[in-house]
Amino acid sequence: MDYLKYVNIKQGTKSSARFSHGNTLPLTCLPFAMNNFTVQTNGDNKPWFYDPDAKWIEGIRLTHQPSPWISDYGSILFCLQSNIPGTDLRGIWSGFDKNKAIMTPYRLSVNFKKSNSQMDLAPTKRGAIFNMHFMDVRQSYFSLMLFGIKDYITYDEKSGWLTGYTTHAHSKDLEEKEFKTFFAVKFKTDDVDSKNILISQKKHELELSNVAKGDYISIHIPIINKQATCSLSTSYISLEQAKLNHKRELEGKAFEEIEEIAYEEWNEKLNRIQVTTETLDEMKTFYTCLYRCFVFPHVCHEYDLEEKPIHYSPFENKVLPGVRYTDMGFWDTFRTLFPLFSIIAKDEYTDMVTGFINDYKASGWLPRWTTMTETGTMPSTLIDPVIADAYIKDIIDDKTAQIALEAMIKHANVKSKDPKFGRSGVEDYVKLGYVSYENEKESVNLTIDAAYGDYCIYLIANKLGMNDISDKYLKRSKNYINLFDKQSGFMRAKDSKGQFRPDFNMFNWGRDYTEGSAWQNSFGVHHDFEGLAELYGGKEEFLEKMNLIFETPPLYYADFYNREIHEMTEMALADFGQCAISNQPSFHLPYIFAYFNNQEKTDYWVKKICKEAFSYTKEGFPGDEDNGSMSAWYIFSMLGLFPICPGKAEYVKGPMQVKSAKILSKKWSNSTFNNLIPHQVFKE
Repeated sequence: MDYLKYVNIKQGTKSSARFSHGNTLPLTCLPFAMNNFTVQTNGDNKPWFYDPDAKWIEGIRLTHQPSPWISDYGSILFCLQSNIPGTDLRGIWSGFDKNKAIMTPYRLSVNFKKSNSQMDLAPTKRGAIFNMHFMDVRQSYFSLMLFGIKDYITYDEKSGWLTGYTTHAHSKDLEEKEFKTFFAVKFKTDDVDSKNILISQKKHELELSNVAKGDYISIHIPIINKQATCSLSTSYISLEQAKLNHKRELEGKAFEEIEEIAYEEWNEKLNRIQVTTETLDEMKTFYTCLYRCFVFPHVCHEYDLEEKPIHYSPFENKVLPGVRYTDMGFWDTFRTLFPLFSIIAKDEYTDMVTGFINDYKASGWLPRWTTMTETGTMPSTLIDPVIADAYIKDIIDDKTAQIALEAMIKHANVKSKDPKFGRSGVEDYVKLGYVSYENEKESVNLTIDAAYGDYCIYLIANKLGMNDISDKYLKRSKNYINLFDKQSGFMRAKDSKGQFRPDFNMFNWGRDYTEGSAWQNSFGVHHDFEGLAELYGGKEEFLEKMNLIFETPPLYYADFYNREIHEMTEMALADFGQCAISNQPSFHLPYIFAYFNNQEKTDYWVKKICKEAFSYTKEGFPGDEDNGSMSAWYIFSMLGLFPICPGKAEYVKGPMQVKSAKILSKKWSNSTFNNLIPHQVFKE
């Protein structure tokens, strides 16, 4: 089946720092590719460099940006120019007819009104092929712009190779290590007027092969013919490796062949779930979301001359053997994306966990939020359920699980000297059984997440037959109880003496909670809902509290942030009560009803959210999409099941909103789901 016809890569792109409809980019790439390609309309707008309504274009951007809150690295801008080429963003921008552009996962075609030209791109894993079409009598140029602190470019007129590197980075860590993205662009020498190549920096001419220091450096390749082709490959290792990648992915292949390969690879991924829906809009939303699920994480390993995987490690600042994946935040994706991989991308999931373990071997810590290097952007170590889920579902073997368990036990007990690694507040947690607000902000979330992480350690140790370890961490997984306040019915922060913070308000965001208030963050006890219900006096009392989440108006206080953050605005305008489906901590809340056999409530809220908050359009998400996590929520919710506790091979039943579904080799229908009993929970 051709499901690519339903995909709109502009989904969720109408976003800003103040309001997110996804904070996505329209990405043309292969699944899990090293590089993505997108349209840049305004680079001065920093990470929000694309506007789906813009009538102008600066070029096609090679990007690795996983989120505007993380920003980009290793980016390169490509465009077509004529006559006197511009040398900065102000000088290169052109009118752009977005209605004539082709923007798909496997092909990107854009037009430049100023130079009367068109550029087509088809992606490979580590590069792309470009077709250039000039409809102008003036001199035409293929322009490439770099944005690093120290960049290098040179052109060899005999071979037609344009090679170099950019040091463009988004962190001081990468800058200090002089991290480089190497690139090699191959031209047909008959297409290039090599005597008139221009290399410029801020309009000042530089010698070929010079090293430039500044905001940007650009090179302009004069193209003789009105139609021409060039091909690009990149590497994090060396120029030689970039050329080797080019040989394997691009050499001897025409544009149409590269495009067809990309098309087939995407269609194979989308065919892993085959559904029929009631409406065309639902088909478009479903398969657009499924496309989003196969973009991140990015591979950042390559293959040497013997075709063995190697990768650049930012932790040791050298090339190491093995696979590696990056641009992934586990705080978001453990909830839905990796559980979806456990069904439809098991081989890729195995490879990813191997890569995460390689990061541990190199750095001494499992990753938290990696984007080439570790950023530590979100709290806690929620890679724990990613690994536990993989092991419980036999996606990784005993040997891999043993190494992972060693790493998980370390961050469950040892404080890292670098706050980007390990569990924040771990010393408090080990000593007190909770993280005190005196020593850490967001202490409630840190405590609850640590208890869940302990449960994940229990799961792995138990399966490995390490009973002493499993017993210890199963007991520790109950530590969330230490912050429960029966009077308010919320998890509340305590000081080191065990006293609740006195000035509690249920609508205050931040301080003790992560991107929310007590309403969104008191119920993340994924591993022990039965125990959580007992704290309320039983199932009925607990479900009454769940009802209040959806019945309470979406009120929020921004005092502790000293400003309104976009998640507040999105919760209020979506108006599903205090269920902030715009952010990941609320993902499981509608499914708690079904977990306790109140299927009607789950069905009502899930259907309402899917219908009102999701679409395939540029305003397609209720908040930040976050690397496939929100898309995977929609996929699960349309199929009628939800992984309420990653780490357990169980799914809570939801409303099946597709007419039929075939997942890999399994045919599922409404009758299949209606027979899922007892407790509406079933095992994979």
